[in-house]
Amino acid sequence: MQYKYAIILPDGAADEPVPSLDGQTPLEAARIPNINTIVKMGRLGAVRTVPKGFSPGSDVATMSLLGYDVTKHYTGRAPIEAVAQKLDLGGDDIVFRCNLVNVQDGKMHDFTAEHISTEEAVEIVASLNELLGDMGVVFHAGVQYRNLMVTQDAASLDAACIAPHDIPGERIDEYQPKGKGAPPLQEMMTRARDMLREHPVNNARSAFGKLPATDIWLWGQGMVPILQRFRPRYGPSGAVIAAVDLIRGLGRLIGWPVIDVPGATGFIDTDYAAKGRYAIEALNEYDLITVHIEAPDEAGHMGNAVEKIKAIEQIDEHIVGPLLDHLQSFDKWRILVAPDHPTPVNHRTHTSTPPPFTMAGADIPAGIVDATFNERDAAASDFQVQRGHELMDHFLRR
Repeated sequence: MQYKYAIILPDGAADEPVPSLDGQTPLEAARIPNINTIVKMGRLGAVRTVPKGFSPGSDVATMSLLGYDVTKHYTGRAPIEAVAQKLDLGGDDIVFRCNLVNVQDGKMHDFTAEHISTEEAVEIVASLNELLGDMGVVFHAGVQYRNLMVTQDAASLDAACIAPHDIPGERIDEYQPKGKGAPPLQEMMTRARDMLREHPVNNARSAFGKLPATDIWLWGQGMVPILQRFRPRYGPSGAVIAAVDLIRGLGRLIGWPVIDVPGATGFIDTDYAAKGRYAIEALNEYDLITVHIEAPDEAGHMGNAVEKIKAIEQIDEHIVGPLLDHLQSFDKWRILVAPDHPTPVNHRTHTSTPPPFTMAGADIPAGIVDATFNERDAAASDFQVQRGHELMDHFLRR
């Protein structure tokens, strides 16, 4: 008998106690009856998505949740996004993530340049290609502040680069690229800063009271990884719904079609209901649908607990609830809700603390009846997955 599966990934939804919420986490403060129904019907636990020695990014954490051992397969964040953009890369090409950021008084003020629009980013990326093409690099526009740079210079890989979202409020001088390949990267960033100072896009943004993109930030470099396709590895056919290139790229790497949803933005203004509707429709064609929602992570980076709670509640109402109802029309089904990592609003960056997860459905025994979906109950449960890529085995095991 054919199973139907749904995986919901509320990016960065896990957190820490927030003083403004009377010591609750956003998950504890949020009204999430549908996710809590899954807890009552099935199992609650915590999963270590970030192995020791790895930075707690969505690239590492989501690769783990999708069932792939990052200690064997991870090569960097940027090449995964390059797959999402369907860039024609050679075997020696190295891809960097290129954020458009806002730096003030020498400090990382906003790693998104106040969520600069994709249209504005396209103009800036064209200028970067004109300016820095003599250094053997090519820039590619992505979604909003998330852009890419490609080079064939292998020495460029020999540099330690840090993610800009890991250094909010920190002096950028202390976090410049370091190592053998650092000097050309630093030169590119300096030349770009001089160009951006009078760029027409920034002049227009400043005139309307918006933050300009003062700098580019290069990080997350690597070569494209090779992953075994999901269906031969695990059995079910699958597809993914996501607005951000990172998750779309991971989907394509494991052989999943990417389903485009009108109104999906990768921000807190995304169309949650549309994602829910498209996920339900996808189950007519695929055995498994994975829905990624970036909004809780963005709210965490903003340090905004209220917006984070709103995002979590919207996910519960418009995605988890409809999917849970629809799945129960099938004879055999399972559902999994799993944030990839915490993005605590108090820190405005990611942490490696194992986030909670919950799963329910056919042949999954019910666990603790009085638990709800939050970090404390999950940490106290008897279901602790220490190697994140093994959670998929638990979810699909019959």
